[in-house]
Amino acid sequence: MEKSEKSSGALTPEQDSLREQVEDLVRGEHSDPFHILGPHWVEKDGKRSLCIRPFRPGAREVTVLWGAAKTTVQAIQVHPDGLFEAIIPLGTPELRDGEPVPPSTYRLRCRFTGGVEIETYDAYAFPPVLTDYDLYLSGEGTHYLKYEKLGAHVHEVAGVRGVQFAVWAPNARRVSVVGDFNSWDGRVNAMRNRGPSGIWEIFVPELDEGALYKFEILSRVGNFLGLKSDPYGFAAELRPKTASVVCSIDRYEWNDSSWLEARTSHDWLHSPMSVYEIHAGSWRRKAGEGDRWLTYRELADELIPYVKQMGYTHIELMPIMEHPFDASWGYQTVGYYSVTSRFGSPADFMHFVDRCHQEGLGVILDWTPAHFPRDGHGLAFFDGTHLYEHEDPRRGAHPDWGTLVFNYGRNEVQNFLLSNALFWIDKYHIDGLRVDAVASMLYLDYSRQPGEWIPNEFGGRENLEAIAFLKRLNEVLHVRHPGALMIAEESTSWPAVSRPTYVGGLGFDLKWNMGWMNDVLQYMTLDPIHRQFHHGKLTFSMLYAFHENFVLPISHDEVVHGKRALLEKMPGDDWQKFANVRLLFGYLFAHPGKKLHFMGSELAQRNEFWEGGSLEWALAASPSHRGVQRLVADLNRLHVRERALHEVDFEWSGFEWVEVNDAAASVLSFVRRAKDPEDFLVAVCNFTPVVRENYRVGVPRPGFYREILNTDSKYYEGSDIGNAGGVRAEPIPWNDRPYSIKLRLPPLAVMYFKPQRD
Repeated sequence: MEKSEKSSGALTPEQDSLREQVEDLVRGEHSDPFHILGPHWVEKDGKRSLCIRPFRPGAREVTVLWGAAKTTVQAIQVHPDGLFEAIIPLGTPELRDGEPVPPSTYRLRCRFTGGVEIETYDAYAFPPVLTDYDLYLSGEGTHYLKYEKLGAHVHEVAGVRGVQFAVWAPNARRVSVVGDFNSWDGRVNAMRNRGPSGIWEIFVPELDEGALYKFEILSRVGNFLGLKSDPYGFAAELRPKTASVVCSIDRYEWNDSSWLEARTSHDWLHSPMSVYEIHAGSWRRKAGEGDRWLTYRELADELIPYVKQMGYTHIELMPIMEHPFDASWGYQTVGYYSVTSRFGSPADFMHFVDRCHQEGLGVILDWTPAHFPRDGHGLAFFDGTHLYEHEDPRRGAHPDWGTLVFNYGRNEVQNFLLSNALFWIDKYHIDGLRVDAVASMLYLDYSRQPGEWIPNEFGGRENLEAIAFLKRLNEVLHVRHPGALMIAEESTSWPAVSRPTYVGGLGFDLKWNMGWMNDVLQYMTLDPIHRQFHHGKLTFSMLYAFHENFVLPISHDEVVHGKRALLEKMPGDDWQKFANVRLLFGYLFAHPGKKLHFMGSELAQRNEFWEGGSLEWALAASPSHRGVQRLVADLNRLHVRERALHEVDFEWSGFEWVEVNDAAASVLSFVRRAKDPEDFLVAVCNFTPVVRENYRVGVPRPGFYREILNTDSKYYEGSDIGNAGGVRAEPIPWNDRPYSIKLRLPPLAVMYFKPQRD
């Protein structure tokens, strides 16, 4: 039988001094609820006693179950809004004068109207989990594993399993964690303030995975009361719902150790790299099931075999971090640490990455540290102040996208982003990040008119804080994750983006060559009769091709918003359109630089990208579309097989012009070399629909030059004009070379020739 004792009911004289704080507490305005709630030693009737104060709004009755025997001590309601008090006198078993009370010593039984009863440990009996060192590193901006401390983590504290919550909100008066477990009442689980760090934390016992939660923040500024998703949350509800979800991400059993070990020493800059960029929600859909998205596991089953069949080396995913608006494609990120729930759970996405690695495919994620949306549940105005963003809209708002700009000069904000970059590589084994909109980070006047921006301290337009952040980001990431790639989408001529920081660069491994993309696509849209007057758009890229480590992108941005699909950009009738697409791909793979193109381009899709639909897979049954698909697969395989096409992408020793000035015929020819200069091939490109007979091209040495690729082949649904498999070099000097080959150039086509040793 349980022994029952009654506690005394009124507030003691010592507690009278707390009346004002009690009123703040019940109004949900107290900044330090641990000062009042939980176990406290008091003087009661001249005797030392332990006072336990539970606060459960709406409870009719609260009982303390003390010790192993669960002795019941009835708490007395000392405030009508739900504050109770129980006195445990000295002499009670398991109670030692003045000593801390182990959190598992007692439980609370709360009864509510209607007979609902809850029994739980007292959250206010548990000590803080974050150490002073955690707080110090956080303030310094060097807590690189901050995602292991802030957010929601299932822990065992003092032998009790529950969830540890922590959030940074330095300008809050009160922060609470709310959810179904406390009826979304911000007064129930108000958090502990960790002082100048601005961090708040609380351990909620017996809570577990799957719990929905948010942070309710009462600001010190104005009367702001915000309900915010967890900035460090690992999972979230499916939109339009916005709650965070308690989720453990450390239980997945990975099977990619050999891939990760090899990655640490792999030299991607001198290796084949052909990237297939996809939007996970529209690569393919389940038409017979309501046109639903594929899950991460279904993508593993369907996307990976396709990418392998097509010969790509990497998959690049448009942002799969949680975002509220489908049409933003993920670029307006809210949950920086959450895999979007649209396609499954964190473990499901881990399975996808794991399967990629087991099949020899790298995985690159688009990452958006340049801006974030204004959605009320997100980072914007987080604690009633401009916490993550600049207060001045001339620095804190993007005029193009209507989004907000991170305050890169704030240690905690830098730490948030740096820790996030590390997180995706550490926890999800991602092989690299493609950093979106780097140019908008580098320039204070990006898309701004005079008077709409603030110069830096030296009067310049450079964002010195963002520059310092990017350098530090790349330094830290490369030290902690050698072999992981950092790729910049940077659209200006900012120098040394892909050069190490110790020589003055930003420290990225690769940079998207936006200039090449724009010039080549503009050229290809021209009627061939006019191309001779724009020959420089093809040749200009070689003036700067080796200033950076370039990726040649034909990305999603080029096939949306009225720009038309790749096929429909091309001039001429249908035959010429397909020939031009094949020509473009042949030229892309021959040009120095790593390769990337967006899903659907390999099918010569006719329609623009739309996130609400699927690729036009039925096109693969059409000979012309299938021909382009076959060509891309063969180009990918050639790219891997031929060292000349990938080993020396970033210096002149890997490239030399043969004929650069034949604008009248719109013909280009050049040599690509491997590290071994005797391992080379010759590319010849005809950008007109005219068959050019007896076209002579200079070559470095004698021998038979085998035609290893012809984009006009019948196999690719071309006109099948070529050179009968190859030609023999003649001792006729041409293009400043001692030998030459006489060719029949097919229309709108690229040919690769490789010398065979006699």
